Amino acid sequence: METTLERPTIADWRTYPQTAALTSLRPQADRLDLVWDDGRVSPFHHQWLRDNCPCGECVYAVTREQVLEIIDVPADLAPERAAIELGYLCVHWSDGHRSQFDPGWLRAHAYDDDSRAERLAAHQTTRVWRRDFEVPVFQHDQLMEDDSALLEWMLALRDLGLSRVDGVPTAPGSLHRIAQRIAFIRETNFGVLFDVKSKAAAADSNAYTAFNLPLHTDLPTRELQPGLQFLHCLVNNADGGDSVFVDGFAIAQALRDEAPEDFRTLCEMPIEFRNKDRRSDYRCLAPVIALDARGEISEIRIANFLRGPFDAPAERMEALYHAWRAFLSLTRDPRFRLQQKLRAGQMWCFDNRRTLHARTAFDPASGERHLQGCYIDRDELLSRILVLQRGR
Repeated sequence: METTLERPTIADWRTYPQTAALTSLRPQADRLDLVWDDGRVSPFHHQWLRDNCPCGECVYAVTREQVLEIIDVPADLAPERAAIELGYLCVHWSDGHRSQFDPGWLRAHAYDDDSRAERLAAHQTTRVWRRDFEVPVFQHDQLMEDDSALLEWMLALRDLGLSRVDGVPTAPGSLHRIAQRIAFIRETNFGVLFDVKSKAAAADSNAYTAFNLPLHTDLPTRELQPGLQFLHCLVNNADGGDSVFVDGFAIAQALRDEAPEDFRTLCEMPIEFRNKDRRSDYRCLAPVIALDARGEISEIRIANFLRGPFDAPAERMEALYHAWRAFLSLTRDPRFRLQQKLRAGQMWCFDNRRTLHARTAFDPASGERHLQGCYIDRDELLSRILVLQRGR
């Protein structure tokens, strides 16, 4: 009795275009080697295929999350029959289970060397910049109304770590709506939205003073630094008060190239950052430079005005100071520094775990300077990008 082949379920919310077609398979003792029409051969081990079966018994269709645990199938499970049918991989297992796999999904998750190299190349989207960087500028109304413009803005934030938005209404609280176009706002001890202006004796952060604020990342005192920071200008007619930015990834890469021992020290030796006021006391011990699982620079954590005394083995204290001085020296190097004055109705948005920011001193007697800010976690940015990219 013939059965009708149904299009395989994909245990995901994304779509996977077919970039290559399956032409044949070569059964091996522990795997199936699939041959594509571009000549690539991708091995898929039996346990990997069974573990990733997308059928309704193995994946709950409502959530598209796995319910199968591989421990519940025999370790020596093998196909009784495997074939390519209407372009799909169909496997009949020795325990009676049947799996069907979409070729687009298989190609996107293949783990032969060429496929893994392609995914790694696609993952490496970061582009570092220096003082001649032209900050990408976006328009508030477009971002509020057009998802394509929103996606373009978010990709710039992901890849470049710095952007400017013009035409933002200057009424207090206007920041709230555009930030929520990306995701919900992360609340901190400074509030959901925080006001950046000189508070003199009432200041609970150096940001709320008028003097020069050196390059830093916000809240390095937290286990997870905020990912995105928004700074929206309501008014800025005081003398001074320019914004200064440095790509922390460019600084770290320069250190890696020019002083590898200093780079290694700042990756390995933790520093304690402290944020204490009358009502709170936050502390975090972490390295200045963090690397991801691939060994790529993924986070910078620095704020000299929030740094505690170094606590390191005596024989390594000189090395730590040497590395710290080298990093700070690069942040002052003109080749890395970008400086602009934010005007009313403009907004900076940047990756706070990458882009160091500063403010030149200003004279509060010469005019008013009032910015509002907020934070969104980097995970929310990346999630929103993936959702908007579905089906595109």
